[in-house]
Amino acid sequence: MRAPADKETTDVLRVLRERLRAGSTPGNRTDGLRVALSIEGGGMRGAVSAGMALALHELGLVPAFDAVYGASAGAITGAWLLSSRPEGLRGWAEPDYAKELIRWQAVLRGRPVVDIRALIEVVYQTRWPMDFESVLASAVEYHPLATDAVTGASTDLRPLIGDPAELRLALRASASLPFLAGASVQLRDRRFYDAGVAESIPFRTPLAQGATHFLVLRSRLPLTVAARADGVPVPRPPRSIRLLARTTLRKESPELRAALLTRGRRTADDMARIAELEGEGRALTIRPSASTPPVSRLTTDGATLAAAFEAGRKAAHAALSG
Repeated sequence: MRAPADKETTDVLRVLRERLRAGSTPGNRTDGLRVALSIEGGGMRGAVSAGMALALHELGLVPAFDAVYGASAGAITGAWLLSSRPEGLRGWAEPDYAKELIRWQAVLRGRPVVDIRALIEVVYQTRWPMDFESVLASAVEYHPLATDAVTGASTDLRPLIGDPAELRLALRASASLPFLAGASVQLRDRRFYDAGVAESIPFRTPLAQGATHFLVLRSRLPLTVAARADGVPVPRPPRSIRLLARTTLRKESPELRAALLTRGRRTADDMARIAELEGEGRALTIRPSASTPPVSRLTTDGATLAAAFEAGRKAAHAALSG
């Protein structure tokens, strides 16, 4: 793979548009580059990055990517985007969708608040069906990430997916939030938790796998990550995270607990590296605007989710249509 020439000739948007003009297809490129789409999750904040993903479909840019990497809710969004029905991304803005996923009354029965199993295994096969076969057949590679429950390492689940049933397990594994979503998910002979424990912005994995350029879809406002990797001290993990490591994950491996407690530093380092690549023209990050409605990990209000989805969609159109 050749080294990038300069910022002007390797700018992310320039590369994507040139590929569309040339009619190149994944696996048959002539530019020697590997362009990755990285989609951040964050529970129902995923509505924001899902709106951005729909804009990519509307602009016809998806075939210009070589691979899509998703973390947690971002993995679900990535699957919808590469499916035969990317309009299914609008499900993020449906109140019934959120209420199927988040069930506060489940706490009274000792069950997880986030029922990711019902979403993937029931809703996505009945009322809001996803064409899982089309995701597996996509020419653009699909890479859902998760956190290995034993090693605490970020893991690309693509090699572990051989059929629609394993794809559904991978989606569940990528979004299996410790405590909120219950136990880990087993895929083949390994157990996994939410990708966000080890790699909340899916950047390190595609970089290690040879990506030269990145389009990053963020679901959070930049100010919500108050740490950098250039010597600025990183605050201690929130009390809720420290409590989670001591209680819910107390029987899990020390490596998994350490991954959870140190994820702030990794995220800060990744943001700093992405910023460097942006300066070189090799990365472009689309972020929510300051006017985006505040969406939490567990938001279920339909109007708020719809507004957040549309804000993400507009932000992507504004960034990519110029």
